[in-house]
Amino acid sequence: MAEIRAEEPASTISKTFLIKPKLKSKPRSLPQTPESKYWSSFKSTKIPNLVSSISSLSFSPSPPHLFAAAYSASVSLFSPLSLSDGDVSPSSTISSFSDVVSSISFRNDGLLLAASDLSGLVQVFDVKTRTPLRRLRSHTRPVRFVKYPVLDKLHLLSGGDDAVVKFWDVAGESVVLDLMGHKDYVRCCDCSPVSPDLFVTGSYDHTVKVWDVRVENSRSVLEVNHGKPVEDVIYLPSGGLIATAGGNSVKIWDLIGGGRMVYSMESHNKTVTSICVGRVRKENDGAESMEDRILSVGLDGYMKVFDFGDMKVTHSMRFPAPLMSVSFSPDCRTRVIGTSNGIIFAGRRKGKENVESGRVGNVLGFESISESERRVLKPTYFRYFHRGQSEKPTEGDYLVMRNKKIKLAEHDKLLKKFRHKDALVSVLSRKNRENVVAVMEELVARKKLLKCVSNLDSDELGLLLTFLSKNATMPRYSSLLMGLTKKVIEMRVEDIRNSDALKGHIRNLKRSIEEELRIQHSLQEIQGIISPLLRIAGRR
Repeated sequence: MAEIRAEEPASTISKTFLIKPKLKSKPRSLPQTPESKYWSSFKSTKIPNLVSSISSLSFSPSPPHLFAAAYSASVSLFSPLSLSDGDVSPSSTISSFSDVVSSISFRNDGLLLAASDLSGLVQVFDVKTRTPLRRLRSHTRPVRFVKYPVLDKLHLLSGGDDAVVKFWDVAGESVVLDLMGHKDYVRCCDCSPVSPDLFVTGSYDHTVKVWDVRVENSRSVLEVNHGKPVEDVIYLPSGGLIATAGGNSVKIWDLIGGGRMVYSMESHNKTVTSICVGRVRKENDGAESMEDRILSVGLDGYMKVFDFGDMKVTHSMRFPAPLMSVSFSPDCRTRVIGTSNGIIFAGRRKGKENVESGRVGNVLGFESISESERRVLKPTYFRYFHRGQSEKPTEGDYLVMRNKKIKLAEHDKLLKKFRHKDALVSVLSRKNRENVVAVMEELVARKKLLKCVSNLDSDELGLLLTFLSKNATMPRYSSLLMGLTKKVIEMRVEDIRNSDALKGHIRNLKRSIEEELRIQHSLQEIQGIISPLLRIAGRR
């Protein structure tokens, strides 16, 4: 260093060169949660050209879970299995209506389909032959909903703009009960999943009423006020909670607690038009389970997935048109959404697993509609030895873990090939001081560092001097870098004298060293002042 001081006059101006840290760029989009990945796994298929708004959607409770769509004066039946092949044509269409179809509902065995229209007529069809079996006429105004009870094959519910809810005997084509209590249009209805006698209705008078057909005076047994015209209402699977949709909110009510509101979800910007219950597959401690969710759609074009256990929205999806209806298949593999411009967005989830519905079981003598579980693979089966990498291990399997392959950096690859100089130049160009020092220490261990320095050209030597001027005085690296600095100057002094650029790097190096010396002198002065005081304090 004495030779450098002789060549360059000492400067009285000291300057510290700060290194601006690199800021990590923010990710453009948040990582998907496991639940968002589940809902995004539904392969979307567009079913266009259905003339007008999709007023109602309904799935058959029995496999393969056909779904029916009501639009204009027609009802079309679609097979979810054909969606996987890209076939969007309906398997059959029912067109024996004189007015716009407002609502449809399958019986719990999937053999019959009830449909209502704006002429006030309710019809019951055979799903296979599309033959109208019953024509129920008693409403004086348009009928807005028709519903088969979950646990009853013999009766039917309907309601409409005459503010009357009718309980029908389908076989006799007669009205069993006229339930009057609403003061405005009755728009929606759902039946209890645990009792064949209980159901709930929603009206434009802002009220939701719970009815029991065993009550003699035909009055509602419970009433709650949603605060806005009610567009849809559903029972949640437990039977003790209901969800209502109206305005831009979905509210959950506790019926067992006397109609207490549990939560109000207001994430939509416009009117919520339809809600249904969906199910999501969750993994807890290695065990898979199904959890229920509320799916809501609205005129803002959004579908929201609401976890009513944690009371939060877990997924949101945007569609290019106002949404009018939504439905979810009992086997949890198909989701359909109807829009106001006659398009159905049908989502089919990939995979071959059969998911048990859980909505309808072997209750009160009715047979279960869940699909049979796949046979468990055993070591005695030939198929057991042909499992692929995607096969999930069972409880008794012994897992052989394979270490993940470590991706080497460019300088590590060059070191493995014994290209020492190229490795040093590569790591210097990346400007990561920890990696540079690590490579230098490796070259020292291989006794190749000085040879690499002697073989550097002018540009590469400039990179090295730049690094040394910025980091040689750092206490963490000074023991290695200060010695290297001295050797570099001694070995390449002629090259430095012949290059103005290299002289500039040497001047920067000199300034940083002088600044460090000044700081050290200041610290020694402070130490000289403090040391006597500490000795005096120690004697006391």
